[in-house]
Amino acid sequence: MAFERVCAQDEVSADEALAVLVDDLEVAIAKDGEEFFAIRNECSHAAVALSEGEVAGGTVECWLHGSCFDLRTGKPTHLPATEPVATFPVQLRDGDVYVDVTTSLNGVRPD
Repeated sequence: MAFERVCAQDEVSADEALAVLVDDLEVAIAKDGEEFFAIRNECSHAAVALSEGEVAGGTVECWLHGSCFDLRTGKPTHLPATEPVATFPVQLRDGDVYVDVTTSLNGVRPD
């Protein structure tokens, strides 16, 4: 695994995702409670940034059409999206967030 530092933990708020660039791939970093998640920063329905949507209840909602995605699995939980988005492993170290975009947790290719 190739974990890269993407941000400090305190840069991620509880109700919105933070867009980061890792190896030319846009990733949204989200926080649910004390747990952090990394998900491809592109809605599978309309190809817009998920980081601009709202994070709540373990999901991120696309701001454009209201599709929701589970932060753990990347699976859509609300239409109109029907395809999942890639999710990636996260590590927390010394107050920072690290992500490995070479490994998709749910098998969805990020490209």
